[in-house]
Amino acid sequence: MKGYVFHGPGQSAWEEVPDPGIKEPTDAIVRVDAVTICGTDLHILKGDVPEVQPGTVLGHEAVGEIVETGGDVRSVRPGDRVLVSCITACGRCRFCREAMYGQCRGGGGWILGHLINGTQAEYVRVPYADLSVHALPGAVADEDAVLLADIFPTAYEVGVLNGKVKPGDTVVVVGAGPVGLAAVATAHFFSPERVIAVDLAPPRLQAARDLGAEAVVDAREGPEQLVEDLTDGLGADVVVEAVGVPETFELCTRMVRPGGHVANVGVHGAPATLHLESLWIKNVTVTTGLVDTHSTPTLLRMLAAGRLPTGPLVTHTFPLDQMQEAYDVFGNAAETGALKVVLGVPQHEVVPVQQTS
Repeated sequence: MKGYVFHGPGQSAWEEVPDPGIKEPTDAIVRVDAVTICGTDLHILKGDVPEVQPGTVLGHEAVGEIVETGGDVRSVRPGDRVLVSCITACGRCRFCREAMYGQCRGGGGWILGHLINGTQAEYVRVPYADLSVHALPGAVADEDAVLLADIFPTAYEVGVLNGKVKPGDTVVVVGAGPVGLAAVATAHFFSPERVIAVDLAPPRLQAARDLGAEAVVDAREGPEQLVEDLTDGLGADVVVEAVGVPETFELCTRMVRPGGHVANVGVHGAPATLHLESLWIKNVTVTTGLVDTHSTPTLLRMLAAGRLPTGPLVTHTFPLDQMQEAYDVFGNAAETGALKVVLGVPQHEVVPVQQTS
């Protein structure tokens, strides 16, 4: 088969790799029908994740069909269409028993495309399949379902749930990339008074509006003042950091009200200053986290019921064998306008329909 292989910083290729096989009785082999690219994959290609060894197939999000299972797998069988979660769970360790699957100590956690071969390939081996894949309703399209492998549970759990969004809240989402936009969408589950999106790119701010943001603001044009004006000087109840740089984290801590929550979702590659000299007196809660994906079944039900908007997030589709082109488009989002790119879905030619009188 073919897969997208990391060969070291700045080096990668779509090339022949060995077919995966069952190694443990809890494994499943999935034929990949749709896969996407994550910002974390770009970090790996830059050499920012040294645990990823050269020769590793990248990717941790996919939709596909079960083609083989180990003898201990009970929840799925060959022929089932499934979502492959970005997080693998053994189901036995202390953290899994507390639904903290991202911290699994039994051989799970974030391993696909990190510690073992991942999903950006024609087939993938998924360990602990009973807890690490989810059967899909027939009415859910591949390009929608694949967004629930990572970005939607990440935004919902690490942003919205950790931030404890409540009815009537003012929620600010700093960073309107794919995860930030998913936070905008899922914050509305809890009926906030308003959601404000902050970003530098006008297309991303428009996408935030399309997903329900009541207000948007360019990060260079005074988001702190806008939040102050809209909240009568109190500040936001919840601020979600979805960028991962020191400046945006510190901006979040300046916009939160006393007693409010800052939910950090962004992946930080450099230290950020925690201004305790001003925060200590404000009763502010700051949370961090790696997604656990315990919410994936709930999000799948919401998607099937038409309550989870996913369409505005998919801006580009490619055949599976155009992996390098997809990486180029996704990695140059400022020029291409890419949010999420999805590979493997059928390509449709748009044919204009002539009106007849």
